[in-house]
Amino acid sequence: MSRIFLAVAAILAGTSVAAGAFASHALKERLTERAIDIFETGARYQMYHALALFGVALLLGQTETSQTLLIATGFAFILGVIIFSGSLYGLSFTGLKWLGAITPLGGVAFLIGWGCLAVAAIAFK
Repeated sequence: MSRIFLAVAAILAGTSVAAGAFASHALKERLTERAIDIFETGARYQMYHALALFGVALLLGQTETSQTLLIATGFAFILGVIIFSGSLYGLSFTGLKWLGAITPLGGVAFLIGWGCLAVAAIAFK
């Protein structure tokens, strides 16, 4: 699972960089300033959680304990990026307000991931 999380973290980080560059250059003339801000928020949180997933992958290789919690953390971060960042990307391009209502579900996934990581850290040996 560690290798899978490392690969996904690298993909998420790379696409976050690409998204940020895309927003800075290609989207400036096509989207409103508000839509650009929304898009950039998605890219920023994607990068934060790509880096966090990288750390989870490293921790998985360091311990035999807390494996289940660390795996749950990794999947929660991935799900959070898909829902949180994905809904913000969609909202910025389409203006569909209902996508903004989905975004908090991604935030909940992030919080679950951070909570699992905290519990895993306490049990870490």
